[in-house]
Amino acid sequence: MTQAPGALEVFLVFLKLGLTSFGGPIAHLGYFRDEFVKRRQWLGEKAYAELVALCQFLPGPASSQVGIALGIQRAGLPGAAAAWFGFTMPSALAMLAFAYGISHFPETAGSGWVHGLKVVAVAVVAQAVWGMGNTLCPDRTRATLAIAAAAATLAWPGALAQILVIVAGGLVGRVFVPTSGDGPHEPLGVPISRRMGLAFLVVFFGLLIALPVLTAAHGGRALSLFDAFYRAGALVFGGGHVVLPLIRAEVVPPGWVSDADFLAGYGAAQAVPGPLFTFGAYLGSVMNGEIGGWLGGLIGLAAIFLPAFLLLVGALPFWEALRRRGAVASALGGVNAAVVGILLAALYDPIWTTTIRSHSDFILAIGGFGALVFWKVPPMYVVAGTAAAAGLLAI
Repeated sequence: MTQAPGALEVFLVFLKLGLTSFGGPIAHLGYFRDEFVKRRQWLGEKAYAELVALCQFLPGPASSQVGIALGIQRAGLPGAAAAWFGFTMPSALAMLAFAYGISHFPETAGSGWVHGLKVVAVAVVAQAVWGMGNTLCPDRTRATLAIAAAAATLAWPGALAQILVIVAGGLVGRVFVPTSGDGPHEPLGVPISRRMGLAFLVVFFGLLIALPVLTAAHGGRALSLFDAFYRAGALVFGGGHVVLPLIRAEVVPPGWVSDADFLAGYGAAQAVPGPLFTFGAYLGSVMNGEIGGWLGGLIGLAAIFLPAFLLLVGALPFWEALRRRGAVASALGGVNAAVVGILLAALYDPIWTTTIRSHSDFILAIGGFGALVFWKVPPMYVVAGTAAAAGLLAI
């Protein structure tokens, strides 16, 4: 591995991704894989898949946590902050802009070029499944395990099912998947001590317990807002879409945000790049009462992402030590195959089922896939070209 480039370069790389990564968390993992595994070679395929598996286990936004972990690996905690800031801020600013007026033009979310951005996510995820499948499922056992994981994920949708599928993959891998021919261990090189990791875990659980107590004792809209969004970010498994009902239960029944404003913001969140958790910035900014605007938006944004940051930093040093053990390495062969299956299931539902509506959509998707896989066109150009083509077709 090359010398860590520093937080500034990490920020610039993730800023580019934050401006161009459309399609939701599964598509983000595809963009990350292309950028950091294939192009920049910050880590290997196995290490990346294991990192994805860890972030699938943890509550919070999986793609953002993978990005934070990559930032840590390259530049320590400053790199983690730089990766999160670069990847999150474009989407957060866009959601704040929606809160201040862009959401009053709903026709934008249904425009042809925005639909093209969703279509290209099909190509990006398909490329990730193709590449990871070739590397992580090199034999019939793991290929079969990946197919079974995809079938189980589709048959029993939900975040809990995904976690159980990963656990089952690890159990099957421990028994049936050999590791001798899979190459050497690929270290993440996480520059965080176990003592520091434990301190972050203490803060994570301390806030989870203390915030509701402080809110009940002292009240105040700002503290209540922070508590509600922190709990939503800390207790949700499965990523951005799963957190929406939890947040709605916190902000709509008390009258903080109307149902119409909530749904308008959710629609806007589908049309911007980056993590869906930036929906918290929108909700904080449109809240009724003394807290709202930029201040409410920043509180909502910080509170919903903070638990994911604390939990990931706390878990990484223990994960790095755990994955070196022979028994764990064997099980990870099955876990990696299960992750490929989960990505394959997500490629079909929700990405394919909610995006491919016509022959032209299918043509654009397979064209983007071919450009990425066989012609090696950079994703940024594939995104721009597919969006432009979809916009022209919609005229």
